Amino acid sequence: MFLSKVGHKSNTLLQKSLYSTIGGFQSPLHITNEPIKSFESTSTDVLLLKKALQKYQSKALEIPLIINGEKIFKNRTFKAQVNPSNHQQVLCNYAQAEPSDVQKAIDAAMESKKAWAKMSLDERSAVFLKAADLISTKYRYDLLATTMLGQGKNVYQAEIDTIGELADFFRFNVKYAFEMYKQQPCESTKGVWNRTEYRPLEGFVYAVSPFNFTAIAGNLFAAPALLGNTCLWKPSATAVLSNYLLMEIMLEAGLPKGVVNFIPGNAEKITEQILNDKHFAALHFTGSTKVFKNLCKEIYSKDHFKEYPRIVGETGGKNFHLVHESCTLEHTVLSTLRGAFEYQGQKCSATSRLYLPESISSEFIDLFKTYLSQIKTEDCSENIKGFIGPVIHEQSFDKLANAIEEAKKDPELEIISGGQYNKSKGFFVEPTLIKTTNPNHKFLKQEFFGPLLTYYVYPNNKFAEICETIDETSDYGLTGSIFAQSRDAILLANEKLRYSAGNFYINDKSTGAVVGQQSFGGSRQSGTCDKAGSGSLLTRFVSVRSIKENFLEISDYKYPHNH
Repeated sequence: MFLSKVGHKSNTLLQKSLYSTIGGFQSPLHITNEPIKSFESTSTDVLLLKKALQKYQSKALEIPLIINGEKIFKNRTFKAQVNPSNHQQVLCNYAQAEPSDVQKAIDAAMESKKAWAKMSLDERSAVFLKAADLISTKYRYDLLATTMLGQGKNVYQAEIDTIGELADFFRFNVKYAFEMYKQQPCESTKGVWNRTEYRPLEGFVYAVSPFNFTAIAGNLFAAPALLGNTCLWKPSATAVLSNYLLMEIMLEAGLPKGVVNFIPGNAEKITEQILNDKHFAALHFTGSTKVFKNLCKEIYSKDHFKEYPRIVGETGGKNFHLVHESCTLEHTVLSTLRGAFEYQGQKCSATSRLYLPESISSEFIDLFKTYLSQIKTEDCSENIKGFIGPVIHEQSFDKLANAIEEAKKDPELEIISGGQYNKSKGFFVEPTLIKTTNPNHKFLKQEFFGPLLTYYVYPNNKFAEICETIDETSDYGLTGSIFAQSRDAILLANEKLRYSAGNFYINDKSTGAVVGQQSFGGSRQSGTCDKAGSGSLLTRFVSVRSIKENFLEISDYKYPHNH
């Protein structure tokens, strides 16, 4: 009707305009990994970073809840986030969500979903693509500073996490989402059009994020939200500062009110209330294995949910480096040092158990100790060149200190290097190398989540057997590495350790998965292996609907054989 009332020229232009949108859009063609800055001492980047560090050290921020786009301060209890390098320094005081806040967040998520879920993928994608650009430009140094100060990272670890990986998650998720939407039925019979719809889940997603990676925190809400879901996001108490800044960036990027609701506070109370709501549709979790198991048990025990909740989790690890006698020694030593002690061993992928062949064990350990002696624990926000900083909080410090003291008394353990700790100013634990004579010792099984590396020396002729020991020793299955030049050794390890690691590295350290290159996640007690940084993760947050449209009419209920 409308087209018939406009002139021919206008008619043609309007038709072209309309038709140009019918086929939909595609993701940006050249999505690549965000370049990582080197932060050489004389660079402008260092000056800009120091300025940002000073800004966030000069005054403790007051951080609100953000629910339906509203900042909530008044009449709330506040808790402090301190600098783990200087626990007398309060970085921020953050509001604690109350039961009424949680309910308000649930209501906001369900209400905002009505419009957000109907928005096209390209419009939702634009929000995250803009956020990625804000992260890598306007807010780069602020995000680095808040992560370094609040989570105790050195500048390089903060850069690859807060800038590189976070921007990569946002951009590559867009690419993967468009690819998923393009997966349509390959056949349609005559007179029929078949198609697949990737609906968001019917309820809301609960995102529970850890302290150690700002990027992981971002992906926990971003992956579901991109697909039309709405989220309640509970940040870690020791990462509120950087996480709040990220939430502000999302709003500046155009994220509609209520799509993501920021609710720091008591984890147990918030979780209990959320799991008692019938609209809870999915848990997206990164954290400890124990907490995740308890959450799974709690979710599966309930029967009031409107739909079966999706449970997606990445948890702990007891990650290994297996060294073969054919390895390149110095490369293996340096890779192990990085894998074990970067970010104080506070990566779920950190190397925490090491297996050395007898013939090169002494040479390996001597060289390892030489390099380790050059490293000191320090405040890496004061010394930008620093390598190892503090562990995250007093609870972690005490756990690690107790483990070191236990090692000193255990006849099956020997501290070869390190073993010192001090919390007078910050939560500093020296990188510690421990030898065990028992291949089944609990130090080769238990996750400490800190700078403790335990090694075992095996006879050269027992390589196949040590592979079996590695596989059977730990309940985890996150990451692991083989160092060897012998292809036979590599093939054997690859086969025998098939289920020992969801991320398996050959002549590289057990840490450092890159979005778009190595999707990340393990199985066994390390999580649901849904592989963050890949398209497979996104499939967990959609409810697929098959649509069949018939264009032909029937004239009889009978089939040919009925006649």
